[in-house]
Amino acid sequence: SFAQIQRPRAICIIKYTINMLRTILSISGRPGLYRLVNQGKNMLIVENLADRRRTPAYAHDKVVSLGDISIYTYGDDKPLPEVLEALKAKTDAQPVDLKAIGSDDNIREYFGEVLPDYDRERVYTADIKKLIKWYNQLIAAGITDFVKSEEAAEAPEAAAE
Repeated sequence: SFAQIQRPRAICIIKYTINMLRTILSISGRPGLYRLVNQGKNMLIVENLADRRRTPAYAHDKVVSLGDISIYTYGDDKPLPEVLEALKAKTDAQPVDLKAIGSDDNIREYFGEVLPDYDRERVYTADIKKLIKWYNQLIAAGITDFVKSEEAAEAPEAAAE
């Protein structure tokens, strides 16, 4: 037999915070947010962020990942994770009290401070309220990293014989 010699090679190692918003779901007709736990044959197994109960979400349910949502702006649409990061920066990662903000005009003005260039004609007050409620639920569940942070490093790999 012969010994095969393997040269060390460089491997690109990517470390990143898991983009949690890809696995956080909104299901039409159900209150709250859900974490994707597993996938079944014709369904998803989801866990409610508030009470941690697991339930199935079937193919006929309208399921949307928070990572796939964006907010209309006058320029390019802003991905929801970036909007949530801006909201977190404004509130110092504290929940937002919608009742304290008050009327619909005050809510729109508050959101204008978070995202100044949002399209005021296409983004409704109900959308802003839902976004703020989602933010509060994520903060309550301990999810505060909304944007994926990536850093790549080169590492040599020594091969064993």
